Amino acid sequence: MTRMRSTNPGFVPDSPFTRELTAKQLAFFSAFPKAELHCHLLGTTSRETFIDLVRDSDAPISMAEIEGFYTRGEKPVGVLRIFRALESSILKKPEYLKRITLEHLERTAAQGVRYIELFWNWTGLKHFMTYAEGQDAIVAGLIEGEEKYGIVGRLVPSIDREALPEDAVELVREMTAHRSPWVIGLGIDYRETNHEPENFWKAYFMARDAGFHITAHAGEFGEHWRNVETAIDLLKCERIDHGYTIIDNPELAAHAKALGMPFAVVPTNSYYLRTFTDEEWAQKHPIRRMHEMGLRLFPNSDDPTMHHIRISESWYLMFNFLGFGLADLRAMVENSIDAAWVTDEEKAKWKKTWLAEFDRLAAALPPLD
Repeated sequence: MTRMRSTNPGFVPDSPFTRELTAKQLAFFSAFPKAELHCHLLGTTSRETFIDLVRDSDAPISMAEIEGFYTRGEKPVGVLRIFRALESSILKKPEYLKRITLEHLERTAAQGVRYIELFWNWTGLKHFMTYAEGQDAIVAGLIEGEEKYGIVGRLVPSIDREALPEDAVELVREMTAHRSPWVIGLGIDYRETNHEPENFWKAYFMARDAGFHITAHAGEFGEHWRNVETAIDLLKCERIDHGYTIIDNPELAAHAKALGMPFAVVPTNSYYLRTFTDEEWAQKHPIRRMHEMGLRLFPNSDDPTMHHIRISESWYLMFNFLGFGLADLRAMVENSIDAAWVTDEEKAKWKKTWLAEFDRLAAALPPLD
């Protein structure tokens, strides 16, 4: 895998994934319209903001620990450990959530993102704030972000699968009691191992009955394909986050294809989990096989500041390292629009305008394929 430093401000300077491109090529990946549907709010916290919040909250976290959190070396600190630090001792005030939200909307708007859905977990924060307090703070950030940066943002509260199923039910009850047009669905995240999606069936059924959209993190590396099957057939998820181990069951992949199930994939996921070596990463990533199986994919950033990646780079990786052409990227833009939890009218409008803009920008490029 080629590693070269990019001087373009649209890309993270110390990312291991960037390499030299022409100015027009760099501008293309940062400019064409995108939807970001797999992004964790806490995973967007910048190093500088993290330091500020630690100081303001008087959290018992040293600068050495902070530097470790933001270093993606041979054995990086796991993102879940960083999230737990934020939840346990740092995010003591709802206004911190607004700040994180607004800062990320500014960054992603500059990367061509027109629409974003952010995951957040209240269960780990309820010792600091009520659900309504946290939701209101994030929604305030979404509203201000749209006014300032023109990016439409929505919120997807997520089940903490390392907590109890009863905590998930409590979350859905709070979502239902404090309905907001900016809060559109239910997800599930944190460590998938030994926390199968069926454990949370009641919360999912309640959310669906209450009119919320639903998705699930399922089938990450090392997890059984059965979790993807459960998310699709039992929980009736409308899209799947990750879903890589579906390639181990061609019959299930054919079923997902027939359903038109969208998969919000993350090209950097295996790299930072150290699933593959640097040399293996691009060749063995299951995203390649998922595409060959006819599944509907689109790239996302997941935990961008923790992984030193930006959404434009995620799209660039799909092209440069995973081998997808411009026509594939265009189809993925359309997939992301179809997967977004917006009205059919909005989808039709975005397809008309976004794809036309993609075509216009692509036509001005020197050959990339």
